[in-house]
Amino acid sequence: MAKLILFNKPFGVLPQFTDRGSETKRATLSDFIDLPGVYPAGRLDRDSEGLMMLTDDGKVQARIADPKYKMPKSYLVQVEGELGDESLAMLRQGVELKDGLTRPAEVERVADPDLWPRDPPIRVRKSVPDCWIRLTIREGRNRQVRRMTAAVGHPTLRLVRWSVGEWSLEGLQPGEWRAVD
Repeated sequence: MAKLILFNKPFGVLPQFTDRGSETKRATLSDFIDLPGVYPAGRLDRDSEGLMMLTDDGKVQARIADPKYKMPKSYLVQVEGELGDESLAMLRQGVELKDGLTRPAEVERVADPDLWPRDPPIRVRKSVPDCWIRLTIREGRNRQVRRMTAAVGHPTLRLVRWSVGEWSLEGLQPGEWRAVD
């Protein structure tokens, strides 16, 4: 039976088991997960937090990571400024990026979520408001969520992947992992 691991990746952790190309040691998955034979199913940038999935089964890995399966990935996103109805509509229709039009996203404004503090904290400017959205996409381009919010005029300040398909971060603190069926 395939192993499937849910991991709450902290901010600043590389989404791989080794750090190549850096003179200073950076945190990697191997600092948190000591299971032989599991590999990430998809990526999550070093400056993003939240759900990463790891498996020892190539078919499961492809099913999770390959955009052709359109597995929903939901994010809690703190953006600069107050996201208005026009910006929300643009995200729902698809946003034109340098590599083409994104698929339509599901998006809604949400109250400030009860999340763990980020280390280091995001920069806060007293003169610039911010807000939180829940954004669900069914593709996985490089830094897609950040590029989408920037394209509608609201740069991402904090990005937390909350769920992939039926799996979520529920009950996992940063740096914790659990095996699931």
